[in-house]
Amino acid sequence: MSVKVNDMCYMWSADDDLAKKGEYGGAVTTLMKYMLENGIVDAVLAVEKGADLYDAVPILINDPKDIAKSAGSLHCGTLNIAKVVEKYLDGVNDIKVAVTCKPCDAMTIRELIKKGRIIEDNLIMVGVNCGGTMPPVKTREMIEEVYEMDPDEVVKEEIAKGKLIIETENDEKSFSIDELEEDGLGRRTNCQRCEVNIPQMADMALGNWGVIGPLAGKATFVEVFSDKGADVLDKAISAGVVNIEEANPKGIEIRGKINQSMVNLANKSKEFAYSDIKGDILEVFAEYQDEFSRCMKCYGCREACPICYCPECSLESNGPDWLTKALIPAAPMFHLERMVHMVDSCTNCGQCEEVCPSEIPVAKVWDTVNAKIQEIFDYYRGVEDEGVVSPLTYYQDKGLRD
Repeated sequence: MSVKVNDMCYMWSADDDLAKKGEYGGAVTTLMKYMLENGIVDAVLAVEKGADLYDAVPILINDPKDIAKSAGSLHCGTLNIAKVVEKYLDGVNDIKVAVTCKPCDAMTIRELIKKGRIIEDNLIMVGVNCGGTMPPVKTREMIEEVYEMDPDEVVKEEIAKGKLIIETENDEKSFSIDELEEDGLGRRTNCQRCEVNIPQMADMALGNWGVIGPLAGKATFVEVFSDKGADVLDKAISAGVVNIEEANPKGIEIRGKINQSMVNLANKSKEFAYSDIKGDILEVFAEYQDEFSRCMKCYGCREACPICYCPECSLESNGPDWLTKALIPAAPMFHLERMVHMVDSCTNCGQCEEVCPSEIPVAKVWDTVNAKIQEIFDYYRGVEDEGVVSPLTYYQDKGLRD
């Protein structure tokens, strides 16, 4: 077959060992190994287990024999891998890399491509479906106290039919995701608000949603979104390293319903989070002044943010005393300047909020303001084509003056 953009299929590894080590047939692992072995890329960027299954750390692989280190999924892979691509791989300026990416990773990479910080031609994005990631410490506590299971024995978790399902080799338990999250458990708060579950901005997207019948649990659903993705998949199929089967129409329908149910959950979370916040962008920012008054100006949010783009941070350049000196709490202009720089491109990845020692809901604030930008300009960060620039970079007939 000749693979084309928008094609869908079920896929699993032709290598029995990789099929067992990987999740849902080892399709992602096999594709990465194939690209590395055949010189399509110089390296593979993925994540591997750190201290335990709840600790995901980035790994750059250039030896195909090491590819199995990235097999399977981790329960709390909360990092945004776009930061690694842009900062530590110099935007893949002189290296070709295949990267596994969640939707927020792929969206952030797209925004950084627009800003000229990542070279798209040197990157292949293998997207993975994501219903949300979970905070490591709280998740371990939840599994022990709510599910009454050993967190170190967990082999898989997923959201299905409104429930968060946790599995070990010998047991499976599920609880309502709504009820868990009302109690402050379950997914990270930014993930609860995320309406993008299938990374259509990647070159292809893979996941278990929609795999039914005898292949359920043994294969991966694949959808192709770019010519680059189609070419890689076509070559892998022709080489015989993966097996494929046409996607079942019923499976395609089920996948769509699962995705829509996740979107509905996100809309419900957004409604709860900021539906009562009215007014223009500055008025929205003012609603959170009490939270920002706790800021100790540690710069953690800036350091964690994958979108911040100044080579030399403007917040530390020669400027007014209220900005450059260690005033505690930070002057409002500190956060306003960061907002101007990145909020139109904020992908709600939650990195800023995770590192804040004062527990300021930074991601929620930026997501609230970003929602206003979407509402005013009809601009969706991380999703629009490369040629569509941020509305804050030029004047339009409609805008803030309206």
